[in-house]
Amino acid sequence: MDDRAIVARQLGRPPRAFGRVVARCPYGLPAVTEQLPYDAHGEPFPTTYYLTCPHLVAAIARIEAVGGVERWSRLAREDEELADSLERATEEQRRVRHELAGKARGADDGASLDYGIGGSRTPQQLKCLHAHVAFGLARPGYTLGERVLAEVLEPWPPARCCSESLRDDD
Repeated sequence: MDDRAIVARQLGRPPRAFGRVVARCPYGLPAVTEQLPYDAHGEPFPTTYYLTCPHLVAAIARIEAVGGVERWSRLAREDEELADSLERATEEQRRVRHELAGKARGADDGASLDYGIGGSRTPQQLKCLHAHVAFGLARPGYTLGERVLAEVLEPWPPARCCSESLRDDD
C-alpha cells in the first residue's frame, strides 16, 4: 500500500509537502498526515497535521458550516481547560515545525515555523477545525481537538472504510 498515492486519491490531488501518515482510521488507511513546513519549492505549508479521511473531513466541514469555528474559538477563550490545551498544543506545534524544518527556512525565512495550529498567527482565533482535529488525532491529549472530534457522532464509517476503493489494485 502506497500511503502517498492513497492520500492523493483522498484529496483529489497530489499532497503538498507530504511527510508521512501519523494516524489511520480503524480500517488501516490514512486519516492524518504530517506535512513538512515547506514544500519542494520552499513555499511555506503551515498545516503540520492534515486531515485526509474523506468521511471525517466532511463531518468536520458540517460543524464548521454551522458556525463551529466561531463557537470553538469562543469556548477556547472562555474555558480555562481548553485555553490551556490550546496554549500547550500551540507550543508543541511550533517545536515540531522547527524540528521538521531542520535548517530549512524556505521562502519566508522561517517566519511560518512559529505559526499556530492550521497556520494561525493568532492561536486564540481558530482558523480551521480540521487542523485541530488532525492535531488531536496525531497528538493524543490535545483536549480542544478531541472535544471537537467528540461532536462527530460517527467519526468513521460504520461498515467499511470510505477510502477502501482508493487502494491500488495490484
